[in-house]
Amino acid sequence: MNVHTSSTPRMAGRVCIVTGAASGIGRAIARLLARHGAIVVLADVTTDVIEGGVSTAELIRSEGGAALYVRTDVADAAQVDAMVASAVSAYGPVDVLVNNACIRHARPLLELDEADWQRVLDVNLGGVYRCCRAVVRQMVGQAPRDPADDVRGRIVNLSSQHGLIAAPGDLAYGVSKAGIGYLTRQIAVDYAEQGIVCNAVAPGKIQTGAGGRAVDPEVMARATRRTPWPRLGRPDDVAQAVLFLAGSEASFITGAELMVDGGWMAA
Repeated sequence: MNVHTSSTPRMAGRVCIVTGAASGIGRAIARLLARHGAIVVLADVTTDVIEGGVSTAELIRSEGGAALYVRTDVADAAQVDAMVASAVSAYGPVDVLVNNACIRHARPLLELDEADWQRVLDVNLGGVYRCCRAVVRQMVGQAPRDPADDVRGRIVNLSSQHGLIAAPGDLAYGVSKAGIGYLTRQIAVDYAEQGIVCNAVAPGKIQTGAGGRAVDPEVMARATRRTPWPRLGRPDDVAQAVLFLAGSEASFITGAELMVDGGWMAA
């Protein structure tokens, strides 16, 4: 059994890649992993912070952590491969990949142009595929960090409750998130023998500081009405779930999709 004490951070020295780490949930995940001793590689197309403030890399360093920003469009295989190569060159074997990068273009079927449909799928689902492919290639050749649990690497994908139930008027996003749930299970099964753990976290309504549809009064009212817990989610709620699945405590959990939704899906 691995026992973590206050003098031994649970992610000490672990190399963790977090995509979409500039803002919101990805920023919270990266910060929490760094607080627990991880070296965090931040993969995003920008360093701009939607909710305001200094870049995620600057913030992590100011808090005493280690972070490297690598500009990465997850829709571009060459950029993804280069980002993983940069992480390995700088820090060595990759312990954890967190696939968080995503975009939205909320439209129902008859209002969704094919180019927008393809772009959402290419970033949200294709990006997870490309990052998993690049990282699993690396992980299968690594020695386990802790020989006691035979794990060569861990992947945590961000799916969504809207991959399991309809996201009203938001076809492409829901389809992409449903695909991530399946992809997670398939990778978990296909690479279990090689010591790769793969799980997903499925957030409910999380208040990230984003504007637009995210704070539309109708969307907020529906989310509040549907969530049994007496508040909506925060980025740190998701980050805590990712931290658990990224750590050695979760070695025998693989192929799972963990809801972080305040009870929405249970109601």
